[in-house]
Amino acid sequence: MSLGNWYEETVLPKLIGFGCGSDEVTELRREVVPLAQGKVFEIGCGGGFNQALYRKDAITQFAGIDPNASLLDAARQRAQEQGGEAEIRQGVGEAIPFADGSFDTVVCTYTLCSVNSQQQVLSELRRILKPGGRLLYLEHGKAPDPGPAKWQKRIEPVWKKVMGNCHLAREVGGAIRHAGFEVEPIGQKYFEKAPRWAGWMEWGVARKVGP
Repeated sequence: MSLGNWYEETVLPKLIGFGCGSDEVTELRREVVPLAQGKVFEIGCGGGFNQALYRKDAITQFAGIDPNASLLDAARQRAQEQGGEAEIRQGVGEAIPFADGSFDTVVCTYTLCSVNSQQQVLSELRRILKPGGRLLYLEHGKAPDPGPAKWQKRIEPVWKKVMGNCHLAREVGGAIRHAGFEVEPIGQKYFEKAPRWAGWMEWGVARKVGP
């Protein structure tokens, strides 16, 4: 096993688990994930961090993908603990293996930052949603203030290499609107316990516009 593969399979999942499973992050997840209903698809479901927050009585079917095989075992285990039907596969958001209009709700938490093509992934999420379907999002991204935004650009090249292609300065709400969604923000803020260049959060509901 190469050093790069060892890092991605052993160290990176632990770093992701530490960051994505923090109390501060979980509190924001509670504002978004329980809104899911009907047939639900979760992109970046590895680790299963959202599983305990879904309202099982509101979900008729659950599916999810994640590119990191090391995180999928935890996702499947947590889904099994919650009960209900779950189809969890290894895959990437740029080519989601489900048909057009398959889902009522798509859940996307801390995933758009690390995909290869944010535009293509958002197009795929829109494609698999039924007309009027909802994208529930919680993401970190480009800071609105010049100081933190400047530091994001400086740090991002190294940060991406260490944190599994995670981008610090990607647009969130604006990118979702551009992809053909009507965005209803729930909230946005800096995390108090994080440096501002890493702590800008946006979350809300985006409704698919058109067919």
